[in-house]
Amino acid sequence: MTRKADPHETRLPVPRGELPPFTPVPRKCARHDGWTATRQRRFIEALADSGSVESACRTVNMSTVGAYHLRRQPGADSFRAAWEAALDLGVQRIEDAAMDRALNGTEETIHYHGEHVATRRRYNERLVMFILRNRAADRFGEHGAKGPDAVGKMELERLRRKWRKQWEREWGAEQMKRECETMASINAKIDMVRAKEAGLESPRVRAAREALEEAIAADRAERYDPYRDPDHELYRGERALPGREYDFGIVWEGEETDEAAEGDVDAPPDDQAPAPAPGVPRLRSLRDGGWD
Repeated sequence: MTRKADPHETRLPVPRGELPPFTPVPRKCARHDGWTATRQRRFIEALADSGSVESACRTVNMSTVGAYHLRRQPGADSFRAAWEAALDLGVQRIEDAAMDRALNGTEETIHYHGEHVATRRRYNERLVMFILRNRAADRFGEHGAKGPDAVGKMELERLRRKWRKQWEREWGAEQMKRECETMASINAKIDMVRAKEAGLESPRVRAAREALEEAIAADRAERYDPYRDPDHELYRGERALPGREYDFGIVWEGEETDEAAEGDVDAPPDDQAPAPAPGVPRLRSLRDGGWD
């Protein structure tokens, strides 16, 4: 026979963080698939662990409707008290989770054009202040400090700059990686197109192209200068200065002309400039001494 709870009975206080002992709700029929005493204790323990009635019901394989119905039954005073104590423990778990997010932040992914490019950690300062106002009301409550002091603001600003620089480094590295991959893909496609075009060339065109490439390579190896070549229209003869370049911007690949070290070279004198074609007016310059 179940002993009825005495409303005038003095109960010892239960330490915070512990479930109080309770008397299971008496049932008319002892069914193995019903709310047995063992299932009621397991439900209260699961409720204290999760803080969710629905999750606790799933743990004991019972419905939430049945749990609330059991709570309303006669003789469920002790069960209801244990229920409330379990919910208090569940609230503590929520507080612990909020504290963890305030301290460690939450991880967020950054997407660019639908692709995951970086990951950063975001900190919720409102959540931090909410916890401080409730956990340390004497310092951060309504009648306490309204915000961080000068030292706290400097620390927050330092952390912001640190996190910003870290994010910029990660973002820059990811962007450089994606750009290199894009350029490599473009170059590969260009090489494929060139190879395909070269495969369609006639033997005559292929021989001419190979001869052109050999001539260009020979000019680069000999550091060809058109101003010293008698067969070139820019030939200067004895006026060509040794060790000077007159190609005006033509620099062989992998080489550096003397102009880069000594500065720009004056334009060729007008008396050595090639004569304009018949019927084409010559462009005047400052060397002409004015405009007549």
